[in-house]
Amino acid sequence: MFWFWLWVGPALALAALSLAGERARAAYIHYCLSEEPSDLPPASVIVPVKGEDEGLRQNLAALAALDYPDYELIVVARSAEDLPPGVLPARAKIVLAHGQDPRTGEKVQNLLAAVQATRKHSKVFAFADSDGRVTKRWLQALVKPLTDERVGAATGYRWFMPEPAGFWSLLRASWDAVPAGMLGPGDNRFAWGGAMALRRETFSQAAVPEYWKGAISDDYALSSAVHATGLAIAYAPGALTPSLDRISARGLFRWMRRQMMITRFYNPRQWWLGLIAHLFYCGAMAASVVAGCMGRHIGWFTLAAQLGAGMLKGSRRAALARAALPEYAGWFRRYGWFHAAAVPLATWLWLIALVSSAFGSTIEWRGHRYELKNGARAERV
Repeated sequence: MFWFWLWVGPALALAALSLAGERARAAYIHYCLSEEPSDLPPASVIVPVKGEDEGLRQNLAALAALDYPDYELIVVARSAEDLPPGVLPARAKIVLAHGQDPRTGEKVQNLLAAVQATRKHSKVFAFADSDGRVTKRWLQALVKPLTDERVGAATGYRWFMPEPAGFWSLLRASWDAVPAGMLGPGDNRFAWGGAMALRRETFSQAAVPEYWKGAISDDYALSSAVHATGLAIAYAPGALTPSLDRISARGLFRWMRRQMMITRFYNPRQWWLGLIAHLFYCGAMAASVVAGCMGRHIGWFTLAAQLGAGMLKGSRRAALARAALPEYAGWFRRYGWFHAAAVPLATWLWLIALVSSAFGSTIEWRGHRYELKNGARAERV
């Protein structure tokens, strides 16, 4: 039984640890969702566009209709050819970056150009992704934590809500919800590029443009810049961003591998922790099944304990997301159960994605191929 407990013991400990902070996380999220913002300084909202996204016109329209007293919306692209006809809101300011730096991701070059074009009296920069459909309170939620001087940046996260919801699209939703379960009170490990904001002065003091040069991941680079100043990244649950697009089986595996490859180069510590944890999770599942099939009933008990903890965590993630997105209550009634039921399969997908991302250094992103290099640098190939 030594080899059995070598796998199962750490996996059960990790499962218990993942549930340990759920009560505090839930209390924090409910508090943030109930708190009214008191200071809403002028802001610039920047969204890069690269061709057609599913529901792009509606996504941009949502960014143009935020419940916020004073903000400008900047839509930025490399060239006019990247802006599909008929999708731009009337109030949007258009910026064309014409970036030519092969060592810096196109999205990052677009963001740098957009920041330069912001109006002078904006006190806050907020960044969105074109495949997200934000709620009206999105910007308020992101700006709220910035009143604390110890906070350098605020972040939301995405929540995939495919409609109609096919199996592979729902599986991606379950897989990608795991990082959302890591966000909570205190300093968070990362900001997510589709919903992040920081004060203009922090953007300058943290030298974010310098961190962005040579990078393809805007959010990992910005997170490093903020943390280097000793400031925190605060989670803003009210900025949880629905993403309604769908994906195929092939697209899902390519998308997961790309996400993990970027993490491997930009946050190798987190990548290694994820790989080790999922080796134990999946190894413990396999060990438990083998023990059960050999007539050792303890195997079925340990398998149930591990899966039960994971499925409970998945259910809690969905419940807290539903609290942050009450206008999508119908979607959660129809599909929220999948976030618990798919946990066993999603756990193995995490291991597959992590192992596959250990090999190679080239990714494809928005029509470009990038060669990732040590030190989180990149070069277009």
